[in-house]
Amino acid sequence: MNCGRSDSGWRRAAVLLALASAALAAHAEPPESWCDTSATEYIQHLQNFDRIVTVCQSARAAQPQAASFAACDPAQVGPNDRVAWPAGTNAAPREIRYDWLRQTLARAAKKESTADADSRSILTRTKKRALNINDLLAEARQRLAFDTQQAASPATINPGYGQERKKLNAILTDSAYRHTADISPRERLLEWLDGLLHRIFAGAARIGEHMPWLVWALCLLLLAAILTALIWFLIRQQRNARVRLTPDLAPAPDAPSAREWQLWLQDAQTMAAQDRWREAVHFVYWAAIAKLESLRLWPADRARTPREYLHLLAAGDARQSSLTALTHSFEHIWYGGRAAASADYQAALELAASLGVKTP
Repeated sequence: MNCGRSDSGWRRAAVLLALASAALAAHAEPPESWCDTSATEYIQHLQNFDRIVTVCQSARAAQPQAASFAACDPAQVGPNDRVAWPAGTNAAPREIRYDWLRQTLARAAKKESTADADSRSILTRTKKRALNINDLLAEARQRLAFDTQQAASPATINPGYGQERKKLNAILTDSAYRHTADISPRERLLEWLDGLLHRIFAGAARIGEHMPWLVWALCLLLLAAILTALIWFLIRQQRNARVRLTPDLAPAPDAPSAREWQLWLQDAQTMAAQDRWREAVHFVYWAAIAKLESLRLWPADRARTPREYLHLLAAGDARQSSLTALTHSFEHIWYGGRAAASADYQAALELAASLGVKTP
């Protein structure tokens, strides 16, 4: 089946196509059509296409200054092929299009302008040099020769793998392979997060290509945030460690630590023996302050208020809660005028003991 192709009269077609040179300027493409062919006819079509390309090359070489070349008319290609392979190959008919050949011949049918060469050079910047029409025609002949060689090679019959597939399915149904394809929820979550991060960074990269100033602005904001966090951290560290940087000097005479905490505790016990619970709680509090001050947790200074002593402890110090409770009890009794009892004294002793003030 030739489907409108004339393999024997291809030279006469080249002459007749000269009358249709005006149609090339209209750039009208024929409607797509198909031709059902056998493998043998398909090989003949490829050989005919090779002769057409050869005549086109010869025509361009003979008259390089011509405005058009009728021998390169793409209408000579004819319809596309739908090749039916020989029986026994288990292969469905293959549709083969020749658009690439028609486009190559259409470009070869007219003289190439300088603008076309420049645009093609821009589009092929990744190549060492831009391909001209003669190069394209040479590549077309190479492709046709390769397709002819492939079509002429013996057809391979697709082997059946029914038995092998049954054996593999039997192996995969074994208990040892039961959970090989299972994906845990954790793996699904990690895969989703990976895809999300990939989309975010890919989108940021695309934005950066169009707005490079935005990338620099984000970098400056990130740097400013890091510097701000660093300065804040250093200030916090300096405030927390300020009282720990006290020089090794003797405390002031009127500082609580100038008198040993054991003496403060003895005074508290003396007041408790006289049922003077208010004064007893007072001395227990200053025994605790003297104990902490002797550990150099803050500079010795009697001028501080109980609340100031409370704030000198670091926020994460384990003794913070005990000192807070003892301070509140002392303030309510000593400064608030609340009557004290033996229970208040015992509670103050327990809080002071957690701060290191141990009774003998």
